[in-house]
Amino acid sequence: MDTDASSQHRTLAVAFAGASAFLGLYATQPLLPTLERLFHVGKSTVSLTVTASTLGVALSAPLIGSVADRFGRKRVIVVSATLLALATLLNATARSLPGLVFWRFMQGLFTPGVFAITVAYVQEEWHEGAGRAMAAYVTGTVLGGFLGRITAGLLGARLGWQVVFLFLGSLGLLAAGALHVWLPVERHFSRRGGSLRIGTIRHLRNPHLTATFAAGFCVLFSLLATFTYITFYLAAPPFHLGPAALGFLFFVYLVGAVITPPCGRAIDRFGHRTVLAVSMAASIVGILLTLVPSLVVVIIGLALCCSGVFVAQACANGYIGLATDRGKALAVGLYVTFYYIGGSAGAELPGFLWRFGGWPACVALIVVVQSAIIAITRFGWSAHGEHSHDPLPLHS
Repeated sequence: MDTDASSQHRTLAVAFAGASAFLGLYATQPLLPTLERLFHVGKSTVSLTVTASTLGVALSAPLIGSVADRFGRKRVIVVSATLLALATLLNATARSLPGLVFWRFMQGLFTPGVFAITVAYVQEEWHEGAGRAMAAYVTGTVLGGFLGRITAGLLGARLGWQVVFLFLGSLGLLAAGALHVWLPVERHFSRRGGSLRIGTIRHLRNPHLTATFAAGFCVLFSLLATFTYITFYLAAPPFHLGPAALGFLFFVYLVGAVITPPCGRAIDRFGHRTVLAVSMAASIVGILLTLVPSLVVVIIGLALCCSGVFVAQACANGYIGLATDRGKALAVGLYVTFYYIGGSAGAELPGFLWRFGGWPACVALIVVVQSAIIAITRFGWSAHGEHSHDPLPLHS
């Protein structure tokens, strides 16, 4: 019984790690129209609260593996989760938009120490039941990202945006405590050597990998561009949605979370390129549906859009293992960097287009970017030897 209880606690700790990593990363999305009014700034400026956190992830992701190699997996996970929770709490102390953007950036810096190292921990420590452990982790990431946005919408509407970060930061501290108590010290970890610079250069010279990095950039660009600027669109006439309703908008993520896992069989059968092209085509149809002035049609379009993006992310992530036979951990780290740089650009650049054409101009940009994903993978990926790999969930 003790062994069973210990195993359950360890698996639950992995789920807490996934949830805490993504609980606050995108929490300002449903609050953007409110923050825009409070700080008297434009849409591209207030969107820096999203850009800053994703940029922090992009900067620290390639380096955190080296830190964990030196200090150990559990220590880095627990310390990162604690620092992430503290940074989330300190968002509430901001008295200006630059102050809020600074603490959002700090949240992003500490996030990869939780999600990236937890994936490495699972891969190294679970010799039996690894599938259940990874499923628990993925569930945690989805629920964390979803609950963070829902909570932000509900609490922001009733109690103010500062309370959102106090609440999410407190949940993060509880999760860090659970990780400290329930996550065993690693037993199968061994330090790996190798030059970061040489490995990076080698990967960047691999055309299949660079195509994958470019695809990842565009994938998160399109997702964050959609769900950052749709909030402004739906807060305005004829929809007039408030923060709470905008928070509930992210229920469509659960549709994507349900649809994505079964698509692994389609990747096995038809290949990464084909499934990605179909998923992006579906996502393009979805984003075009948001132009219809009906809330029901907009929600259907968003569900279709995010489902297509999630499947495309699974395809791109799985292709990393096919594109290189060595230095895969570094390849994943570089992918994370390009992925979140793309997210930072997607949260920021459409704001400049909004000035000229509003939401339709943003939709046009997203369609161009998603079409580019199809072209990049069509010509940059090889169809030889395709098979699926477990994806690293980076989209939550």
